[in-house]
Amino acid sequence: MGMLASLISGLASGEAVAAVRRARRAAIVYALAALAALCGLGFLVGAAYVWVAGHYGPMAACLGFGVGFLAIAGLLLLVHRLSAGARAQRRVRRRTADLKAVGITAALAALPALLKGKGGLGTILAPAIALAAYAIYRENTKPAADDPDDGEAK
Repeated sequence: MGMLASLISGLASGEAVAAVRRARRAAIVYALAALAALCGLGFLVGAAYVWVAGHYGPMAACLGFGVGFLAIAGLLLLVHRLSAGARAQRRVRRRTADLKAVGITAALAALPALLKGKGGLGTILAPAIALAAYAIYRENTKPAADDPDDGEAK
């Protein structure tokens, strides 16, 4: 049995080493390709500048390219800022769903042990009733921060 386990672990570690080598090689190739693409974009911007400078003059070309790149930067920051709220809400929803799934899984895993214990069904019903009561309480009360009638400036 020990020989079979060592054979399987050797195969798995050999696969892991091969996968790491492939990933490293791919990362190097992608980094070089990205560097070449950035150089190409730089030359295209340079060529566009030379063409615009030939038609409108160097000062107008500098001002136009400067304003254009600042406008692009502003738009990128604006889009990022507007989408940050949606990303935060998705993270909160995902975290809540994950915590709920973990809680349900833990409860289902502990259920057989609780049913066999001394308290039996009462051990399960008391916390379940308390949770239901708390959920009803939270549903029927508003948080103070969301109160629209509170006109006081703090």
